[in-house]
Amino acid sequence: MLFRLYSRLALLTVFASYFVSAKRTSVADKFTPKKRSIIMSRVKGQDTRPEKTVRTALHKMGYRFRLHRSDLPGKPDIVLPKYRRVIFVHGCFWHGHARCKRAGRPATNTAFWNQKIDGNIRRDRRVLRNLKAMGWASLVLWQCQTADNERLVLRLEHFLQG
Repeated sequence: MLFRLYSRLALLTVFASYFVSAKRTSVADKFTPKKRSIIMSRVKGQDTRPEKTVRTALHKMGYRFRLHRSDLPGKPDIVLPKYRRVIFVHGCFWHGHARCKRAGRPATNTAFWNQKIDGNIRRDRRVLRNLKAMGWASLVLWQCQTADNERLVLRLEHFLQG
């Protein structure tokens, strides 16, 4: 009887210490800061997989385009000068895609990340306004929208024919 009581008490102590320590140190990232820095430094800005998916779909549809024209505001990912249309392929995380599971903000260094992502969102809005003022039609495709190829093609057709 005494052994059972001691065993239960020991188990409770272990569980209690686990939960107390879990509350004290929140683990927001499974990588060390150094490893996370290496990962983040390898994030590309151009020729990403979603961007290549959109370019492949456009090419199969028979459209020809230019990439990253620096004379247009925001340096659009894809430019179709013949149609005066531009396409931006945004990463859900970096551009703050609303209601997307990939767009969650980091729990550490929140001030930095909020400023960074909110700044990206403001810049994106400003770029779209400037392009519209110049007579260009814009389409923003999100990283998560490039997964379903059929829907992507339909959306591109609608944008380019409209």
